[in-house]
Amino acid sequence: MQSSTETPSYLATRRGKLTLALLCTVAFLDFVDGSIVNVALPAIQRELGLEVSTLQWVTSGYMLTYGGLMLLGGRLADLLGRRRVLIAGTVLVAVASAVGGFAEAAGPLIGARLAQGVGAALMLPAALSILTTSFREGADRNTALSVWGGAAGLASAAGVFLGGLLSEGPGWRWVFYVNTPVCVLVLALVPMLIPNDRRNEIRGSFDVLGTALATAGLMLLVYGLVQAPEHGWGSMRTIVTLAAAAALLIGFVVNERRTADPLVPLSIFRIRGLAAANLTHLTIAAGMLAMFFFVTLYMQSVLGFGELQAGNAYLPISLTIGIAAGLAAKLFPRWGTRPVIVGGAAICGLGLIMLSRIPADGSYATDVLPGMLVMAVGAGCVFVANTTAANAGVPAEQAGLAAALLNTSQQIGGAIGIAILTAVATTRTTAQLAAGQAPLEAMTSGFQRALLIGGLLALAAAVLGMWTADSRGEQDNKQAPSTDTVAA
Repeated sequence: MQSSTETPSYLATRRGKLTLALLCTVAFLDFVDGSIVNVALPAIQRELGLEVSTLQWVTSGYMLTYGGLMLLGGRLADLLGRRRVLIAGTVLVAVASAVGGFAEAAGPLIGARLAQGVGAALMLPAALSILTTSFREGADRNTALSVWGGAAGLASAAGVFLGGLLSEGPGWRWVFYVNTPVCVLVLALVPMLIPNDRRNEIRGSFDVLGTALATAGLMLLVYGLVQAPEHGWGSMRTIVTLAAAAALLIGFVVNERRTADPLVPLSIFRIRGLAAANLTHLTIAAGMLAMFFFVTLYMQSVLGFGELQAGNAYLPISLTIGIAAGLAAKLFPRWGTRPVIVGGAAICGLGLIMLSRIPADGSYATDVLPGMLVMAVGAGCVFVANTTAANAGVPAEQAGLAAALLNTSQQIGGAIGIAILTAVATTRTTAQLAAGQAPLEAMTSGFQRALLIGGLLALAAAVLGMWTADSRGEQDNKQAPSTDTVAA
């Protein structure tokens, strides 16, 4: 084993390239599972005979455990060993995916989605913290994080494409089956490429109370947001659920200030720009991730696209996000991450505002594709730049926690965005129907209003991005020395 400081470029080695490819495969797998089932939902509903209120949990179940348990997954990675936690999460996703594919009723299917979310909450922060502690040099780390950010941004669009391809091809069950062989490949490669990091010393006791408060609070928050459009934002059920989540999270913060061994040491937020990066990620996710939901509904319900056609419509967007992410990383050494975050979020907002003009008698080529391509350019830039900024200056022993915070922000942001914008769209559509507008026009009007507010949220993320760290890579190494070693 060689110290990373003696290795000019770990990324230049064959092992380094394979390690990066493996970690980005993990990221892609976890993010794609959030959107791959969306286009398959009608087929699942027909075959299993599910009510709409039950069907939504095929999507929401994953979001609930993924977002709710992310902090715990990141902390476990730091305390118990990143490779160990990555393997455990991958095994769980592999088994849960196979169970989901074989499911013949709602219970096993939703249970499988909940378990997939638990596995992903273990995998993702472990993988990102392995990346940030393996690639230390400025250029290497920027490149690695840009590829990671590109994979994350690409996955949401690619998930819709793959969901349509599989649903109209071998069938919706392959939306689940496809995960298992990928997980087996990851499990075969992890011991070969990832060093067996030693378990860190746990001084005192594990923060059991903090873990319970954070997990319960986050899961209750996601649950309340997911259920709010169905039960109504002013309903007693929604108010009580969100109030209980707020009380638990406030209790969590109080506990973290007092306990000797916190789950989330609040001192981590003293790292320059970390809080702003997390808020930026939350806000851009709230605006952008809901877009996939509404545009997919528009293409299928208004334009009359089939599952495969709707999936194929996202292929240019997937390619654009990947290209934009790669080009964005080349700007960091000269410009820093902050201008790329601000510019990327603003471009993303512009694309969403363009999409908010979709008409009821529109076409994909003239009314959908231009706005989605603009949005994709901005998304590729902002995700990779903000991921880089959020990891700047983070000590190696807190890399898992920093990764978990960022990805928790994304999941909570996505849940908030879909919940609020669904309520906005529904309210607008109902009002237009009451005013005598035709059903398709009223539905489109609801989509337009939701996409417009999504664009405004992305512009708000551009403003928040002004307070993120302006990382250029080289200075990060001086701030975050690591004692980990990697094999060249």
